[in-house]
Amino acid sequence: MNFIILIILFGGMMWFMQRNQKKAANKRQEQLNSMAPGSEIVTIGGLHGILSSVDNEKGTIELDAEGVILTFDRSAVKSVKPVESAATSDALDGVISDAKTDVIEVTEKSATPDSPFE
Repeated sequence: MNFIILIILFGGMMWFMQRNQKKAANKRQEQLNSMAPGSEIVTIGGLHGILSSVDNEKGTIELDAEGVILTFDRSAVKSVKPVESAATSDALDGVISDAKTDVIEVTEKSATPDSPFE
């Protein structure tokens, strides 16, 4: 009886481990498939660059690392930061400019002393 419980526990453990490995593999494959020119790439060797082109037939990518074009296998990619959309960039620029304007207004107001002892 104890032997049957041990086998069931071992089988359950193996099933959960296999399930987690499949999830990780699917996530990595989705990340590799989402690469587009302009994405920021980090290779397993630690090289940071911008993706220039993807060749799905050969399974290679070309990275632009500060003007130097390098060719890597797709499997050498560690992480991908997707291309930032123009709408997100414009919205972020608007927030930054609003914050700068607020800071300028606050510093102009604080130029006059509030205390008679200053």
